[in-house]
Amino acid sequence: MSDRLTLTQRCVLLVLLAEARELTNAELYGLAGLRLERPQREQLNERGLIASTKVGRTYAHELTDRGAVWCADEMSAQRPARSGPAGGALYSVLAGLRRHLNGTGQVVAEIFRPDVPSRVVAAYAAVTKGGDQPIRLAVLRERLTDVSRSEFDVAIEQLARREGIHVRSEADQKTLTDRDHDAAVELGGTSRHLLTIEAAR
Repeated sequence: MSDRLTLTQRCVLLVLLAEARELTNAELYGLAGLRLERPQREQLNERGLIASTKVGRTYAHELTDRGAVWCADEMSAQRPARSGPAGGALYSVLAGLRRHLNGTGQVVAEIFRPDVPSRVVAAYAAVTKGGDQPIRLAVLRERLTDVSRSEFDVAIEQLARREGIHVRSEADQKTLTDRDHDAAVELGGTSRHLLTIEAAR
């Protein structure tokens, strides 16, 4: 099966593995410059390597369990013919990952985890349209419904330690709704409701 996949298809599978989440066509292109055209998408769907869902006028793709097994096997594979220097470098890295996994007894899922802080930052930028005004955590949670509560909380804690990022309590507590209270993150023994990311100067 592996030798019948194009380099683009292989790269899509590996990017989905590395990101450990569902990705839209736009995200695949933004992250890795990949375009998954219909024939290639349908082939991956038919083989059970990815699951694709129509979202508006585009598609979102997620690695299946079978796709994850394919990726793990690919770490021991030879680089594809005519893959060029970038493909050669990629497969050298995969081989290094395989040696690490074999040496530590880890599994692939223990290495690749979603980059939730970056997704929170992207959601903030989408809401503010590039501005730097305070945004309620409740709004951001609702934009990231596939992120668990604990993952979101940890991401906010990590972001709060970065320069130019502030996680604060709402000064006017009377304006807080039940939704705001439920979405709050506790830092330093205080409930925080607002995220502000300073714009680059």
